[in-house]
Amino acid sequence: MAATTALDLRAQFPTLQREGVAYLDSAATSQTPEPVLAAMDDYYRHHRASVHRGVYPLAAEATDLFEGARTRIAARLRWPDRDTVFTRNATEAINIVAAGWGRRHVGPGDRILVTTMEHHSNFVPWWSLAKEAGAELVEVPIDDEGLLDLDALDRLLPGAKVLAVAHVSNVLGTINPIADILARARAHGVVTVVDGSQAIPQLPVDLGALDPDFYAWTGHKAYGPTGVGVLHGRHDLLLDTEPLIGGGHMISSVSFEEVRWAAPPTRFEAGTGAIAEVIGLGAASDWLGGIGMDAVRAHEHDITAYALARLGEVEDLTLHGPRDADRRGALVSFAVKGVHPHDVSEILGRRGVCVRAGHHCAQPLMRRLGESATTRASFGVHTTREEIDALVEGLGEVRRIFA
Repeated sequence: MAATTALDLRAQFPTLQREGVAYLDSAATSQTPEPVLAAMDDYYRHHRASVHRGVYPLAAEATDLFEGARTRIAARLRWPDRDTVFTRNATEAINIVAAGWGRRHVGPGDRILVTTMEHHSNFVPWWSLAKEAGAELVEVPIDDEGLLDLDALDRLLPGAKVLAVAHVSNVLGTINPIADILARARAHGVVTVVDGSQAIPQLPVDLGALDPDFYAWTGHKAYGPTGVGVLHGRHDLLLDTEPLIGGGHMISSVSFEEVRWAAPPTRFEAGTGAIAEVIGLGAASDWLGGIGMDAVRAHEHDITAYALARLGEVEDLTLHGPRDADRRGALVSFAVKGVHPHDVSEILGRRGVCVRAGHHCAQPLMRRLGESATTRASFGVHTTREEIDALVEGLGEVRRIFA
């Protein structure tokens, strides 16, 4: 972002115009820039109609906007648009895979590999499937720095059915070597399900090069609206996946004797979709592409390195995850000795510093870290070093209060 600075971009986010707000919670929900709001507003004001149904001009315009978003998102990530499915969020996307593909292919005694660092969205659906199918849920461990134990993974892959793995950890910030991991799994015929929710907003992601079996992400962390996510899948696997929801639009034919599903992606998009949200997500993808993902990564790498250095100055603070910004996404999770994370978050909030406190939907990981909860600060394209300074100054107040 050499030509476009974080301060330049901040002007595009209405919420950030509020005085005294240091928004450090992008890993939970990103802010929404004006071009995304404008795209959704344009649909509601000028093209409001259902998609895929009418042949009159308004409906055709709405359909073109909706499907145009799919085509552009798929093209930017180098994945076929016919294998790019719109869902409500990454959680729904992974549940489609676990229920629709997993119930057909995972049986008694099969092993499902899930890493210690998974968000509950890529853990609970597999736990439920294992319980239902009589399969075994097996942990792929991490080391003390928060890196995936690849030697353990190699030992566990032979004979496994599924590997569920985060591209970027939402707690540790760990950037997993996903291309290497997918290649190892592919060599053993293990189906991979990648949670890319933290990766898509901040890393250059080339799905064509990675070649995952399934890759899920959500719009509201990628500068898009809530209520829309994406599932990318290999076509043969999507054809072999039952839809999670049945109803209108997702069928080829219906009779009292037989129901036939439509081809992907339609079979997974029952009912009237989140039309404005999909259009907004297309605009968000265009907006990120316009900045350039290499530039996004460079900025957030710089901010993360600065945050790691500044937080290292705070006494009685434990940082979790890799110490090297090269191996970490744009977030830091930490614990302040003797202070509950919710108290840390509340005191910071009084100063306008917005951070997240809790287990971050990653309770197995919390147990591995020996924490009940942590405080997490996460960064976006608009984050400045001054906001990191405000975080550190606020932590100074936390320590004074609890001294």
